[in-house]
This record gives sequence, structure tokens and C-alpha cells, in this order.
Amino acid sequence: MAGGGPAGAAAALTLAHSGAEVVLVHPDAPPGWRVGESLAPSARPLLERLGVLDRVGTDGHLPYYGNRSAWGRATLTASDFVRSPYGPGWHLDRRRFDASLRAAARDAGVRHRPGSVTHLTRAGNHWRATVSGAEITAPYVVDATGARARLARRTGARLVHTDHLVAVTALLPNTGQGGGGSATHENATEHTSLIESTPFGWWYTAPLPSGQLVVMAVTDADLVREAGLRTPDGWWAALGRSRHIGARLPARTRPPERLAVLRAGTSRTLPAAGPGWVAVGDAATATDPVAARGITSALSTGMAAADALTANARGDDEAIRRYAGQVTEVHTEFLHARAACYRTERRWDTPFWLRRRRPPSGPDEPHRRGTAPGPRPAADGG
Repeated sequence: MAGGGPAGAAAALTLAHSGAEVVLVHPDAPPGWRVGESLAPSARPLLERLGVLDRVGTDGHLPYYGNRSAWGRATLTASDFVRSPYGPGWHLDRRRFDASLRAAARDAGVRHRPGSVTHLTRAGNHWRATVSGAEITAPYVVDATGARARLARRTGARLVHTDHLVAVTALLPNTGQGGGGSATHENATEHTSLIESTPFGWWYTAPLPSGQLVVMAVTDADLVREAGLRTPDGWWAALGRSRHIGARLPARTRPPERLAVLRAGTSRTLPAAGPGWVAVGDAATATDPVAARGITSALSTGMAAADALTANARGDDEAIRRYAGQVTEVHTEFLHARAACYRTERRWDTPFWLRRRRPPSGPDEPHRRGTAPGPRPAADGG
């Protein structure tokens, strides 16, 4: 198991619950800057099946009551979770959330090996993986290394990119917004995600348990300079031209001292699984954050892949192939929904939006059908 994010931890937990011996390879040093993410209420059944719902609910994350968006129009519309059978979601501290899932995996008997897989070869029906100079032999490999799908590509799989979206991101103070999940419905507006489309793409903001706001300018990588988003001052000036995002910031907020550029593009790995291996999370299907499905997809693919490996070990020779087909179906349906979502914004004939109005050009491009997924964005696909 390579990668200790939500997808890798979910796969490890599911396999451990089935009685498998699991080694989770993950660096001791934390990954790059993590800025939080909104986790929708629909993730609750997945967390419950993994046995971690109580951990997440008591781990200090903020409640997440719904979404506000100015998309296709200048005024805000609301989508709340009042009628959700699962209750509110969470605005996560991602480091804490990921660490909690890994801790649950260790409690279930999963062994942790610090480092990363530097070499991988197939020997008969087993894999030989080199981790920090030591060799591990296993019948199955799970690639949870993120959108670069490092292990899947070593097996001959290829990455198919739909776009090269990035999120130019800052953390800003959220005065009066404490951590610890103490919000009530009286201040529920501050515990919603907010998205606002612009000529260069769109803005997104949400509160974090740290008492900060994450604020993102989302556009294509080659449009960052043209949009003036490369420097904190340029980014701040662009934010000042927003109508709703800037209005959510506390008074006297100062420009950020630094920015982070996060990968946010849509891609998938073809195939997403093969003899003795599976890809999960972003390594299988990475989706535009406008859908806010990154962690939910990570959890569900991790669990489904683990089920497929368990079935294969018990003699079902088609289980892994079926999993790969399921990933393809889910990703294709997302492309349909993504196209429908972006087509609802017709106010600007700028490069970002014109690209998303082009007709399908290949088998990995969306068709003109499906239900729009949002807009309900979140940071980092997980």
C-alpha cells in the first residue's frame, strides 16, 4: 500500500478488516502544504463502514452546513444540508483528518513503513517493492500516490488529462471564527463554502478549524500570469475585484505573505487496475474541485479496490477488472456532469470559459448529458 492519504488509509482499513496483512508505506515527514477540505454529509456512511465516524466527529473539525454560489449570475444562491439525512458535513483540518485515518489503520493491525516505494518489479504472482533500501514482497500493490499515479505508471498504465487546472491559494485570518467545531446555526453562514465565478475562472473560500479562511483562485495553469495571480499583491488585487468572496473577509484583512499553487486538474489512469494491482483516490480518478468530491471519491475507491482484492484472493478472477471498469464509469459520468456545470456560466467569452464550451473531442471528453455536480468546490482532491 503506497500512500497514506484518505484513499490509502481506507483501502488499508478495509483490507485489515477482511483479515489481510497490510503494509502501509507513507513518509514520516508530512506532505506539502495542506489547506483543508470540505467533506459532504454523504461521506458519513463511508466513515461509519470504516469504523472511524466517531473519531472524525470528535476530532475538532468545523461543521459544514452547505454552499453559497454566484455561478451563472451575479447574485448568490444557497444549497443547504438541512434536508440531508446525514446531518452536516465538516470543514476539515486535513492533516488531522489524514492522521486520524492512519491511526485507525494502525489500530486495526496495519503496519506502517516510513518512506516511499523507489523500485517495483513483478516476479511471478508477486511484487517486489523497495522501500527505504529494504525489499517487501507482496501479492498485491495499491497505488494511493495521488494524481501522478507513480506506481500505476510503472506497470504501463497511462495518465489521461482533461485539463491542467490549478488553485492559487492563501490562508487568511478569520477574526472571531474559533476552531473546535463550536458553531451554531445562528452563525451558519460562516460555516458554508462560497464560490464565485469570474472571467479567469472562479474563487472559493471556506473556514478552517485553525481559525483561518482558505481562499483559492482557480484557473488553468497557463492563465495564471494573465490573470495577475502569480504574486500576493496581484492575487490580492484580483480578490478585491470579486463581489462576494472579498465581502466574506473580516475587516482590515491584509494581503497574504505567500501563496501556494495546488494541482486541481481532472485526470484518470488507464487502466485503473491490472493483474495484482489497483489505483485508488486521485491515482485512479482525479476530478475538478468544483464537484467537492475529492475525499468522498478517495474513501469509496479505496474501499471498493480493497473489496476487489479480497474477492480476487478468494478466487474471483474478474474482480480487479470489474473494479477498473467501475472507475471508468464513475469518471466518465463525472465528465458529463462537469460539462453541464460549466455550461451554466455564459457571461464571459474568455479563454477559461471558451475552453469549457468546446464540443467533445475524444473518448475522454464529456458528452452533452448528465447532471451538474455543483458548484460545490473543495480544496485538494485527496
